[in-house]
Amino acid sequence: MKTNYDIAVFQGDGIGPEIMGPTTALLSELAQAGGYDLRFTDAPAGAAHYRDTGESLPQASMDAARAADAILLSAMGLPDVRYADGTEISPQIDLRKALTLFAGVRPVTIRPGQPTPLATDKPVDFVLIRESTEGLFYTQGRGEVEADEARETLRITRAISEPLFKFAFDLAKARKASGRGPGKVTCVDKANVFRAFAFFREMFDAEAAKHPEISADHAYVDATALWMVERPWSFDVMVTENMFGDILSDLGAGLMGGLGLAPSADIGVDHAVFQPCHGSAPDIAGQGVANPMAMILSGAMMLDWLGGRHDVPAMQADAARLRDAVDQVIAEARVLTRDLGGTATTAEVITAVKEALK
Repeated sequence: MKTNYDIAVFQGDGIGPEIMGPTTALLSELAQAGGYDLRFTDAPAGAAHYRDTGESLPQASMDAARAADAILLSAMGLPDVRYADGTEISPQIDLRKALTLFAGVRPVTIRPGQPTPLATDKPVDFVLIRESTEGLFYTQGRGEVEADEARETLRITRAISEPLFKFAFDLAKARKASGRGPGKVTCVDKANVFRAFAFFREMFDAEAAKHPEISADHAYVDATALWMVERPWSFDVMVTENMFGDILSDLGAGLMGGLGLAPSADIGVDHAVFQPCHGSAPDIAGQGVANPMAMILSGAMMLDWLGGRHDVPAMQADAARLRDAVDQVIAEARVLTRDLGGTATTAEVITAVKEALK
């Protein structure tokens, strides 16, 4: 059994390094106690790197990501650093496309004691899967702009959609087996208007027919946005196109009380990136007050994925312990950063999570 794992680390911009450093230290402690080894290698990239060197994602960093067992990526981008065409510096999107990371996994979980705008105490635990390589992002940076007209291309392919839907149904099976979900997948689209989404839905239905033990249904994206607010507990796994998923995942983070608690993963056949959903928050960089919880929870997702991929139960157990520790800190509501209504520093939250792990 493999016990040594190479992790490519993208420190990010703004608060990125401030939340990445303590997260990798925490993961190293768990690995040492759990009998496996995580070897972290820095891979320079991002807006600050582009500003200083003219490269946003150097080839050496791309090579390190491709060779790694997993990729851990912190918040990327700076609002005042952009490409010549005005678009943002986003190596994370470049990685998704280069490594064909078609499944963007965005868990939405409302924990006991967690701040939420919802007026309910019903448990909420679902996963949004966002296709992450094509859709309306297909022509990113290559759209056509003329004096009186601009065009972008929405692209849906069988080569990406079929493994995406298989991933969604496999996840629903795993959640059902673990008692976290009823075993249901919802296809979110706009098939009543766009032929591309009718094609998307046809491929979903074909995959659904292969999994009779999992229920499947459809929802238009506008109705889904409404139902995520009115009855989010009714969802288990939902799968959707890139742009729709981009928007709905932020709505999901809002239900959880903010992006500071929103982890994510972008997963393909051979590679996976784990990162917090939030931005680089340059306005608070260097102050030591950034919320590290989304970064920690992304690290837990990485352990879970690596443990399942390589059959290492200790890694999956540590992932569960890490999630439970974060849940405990949130439930106690004594050590929360200011985005969650508290006054704690990054270091104080890390200490609280370590105490909860004990």
